[in-house]
Amino acid sequence: MSARAGVRLAVDVGDVRVGLAASDPDALLATPVMTLRRDANRGSDLRMLLKIIADRAAVVVYVGLPLSLSGTETPSTQKARDYAVALAAQLAAQSSPTEVRLIDERLSTVSAAEKMRAAGVEAKNQRSAIDQAAAVEILTHALDMRSALGQEAGTLVEIDPET
Repeated sequence: MSARAGVRLAVDVGDVRVGLAASDPDALLATPVMTLRRDANRGSDLRMLLKIIADRAAVVVYVGLPLSLSGTETPSTQKARDYAVALAAQLAAQSSPTEVRLIDERLSTVSAAEKMRAAGVEAKNQRSAIDQAAAVEILTHALDMRSALGQEAGTLVEIDPET
């Protein structure tokens, strides 16, 4: 297993909100952090995410990649890829060692909604927390895969320094 200890973050990127979850430094447990309002025009959500990455000294950020159940790309897939590339580019510009990785997030929101419903949270009250809960699902999946594989899960987002 990679000996690289440290906090891992996961983001669930939506058109309106970005859910955020974090692990403990030993990368064992995922907990919700916050929901950011998506701001594609001014990038305030990315700036806040960069601040959280720095404050928590995160070593990896997993960006959920929404694929269809059959594993094919969806209209949301490219939006998540673009978000991951923008994040990786900003981290690279800051000379940050934090990796950005894309990870399959199929059914994370569905699973999060089911767990919230099972916990007695009414559907109308889920909106404020569903993005964080989906990020927890994404991070839990990534941490489980990391443990099983003995290496970081997902696909590394690489930035071409020429661009």
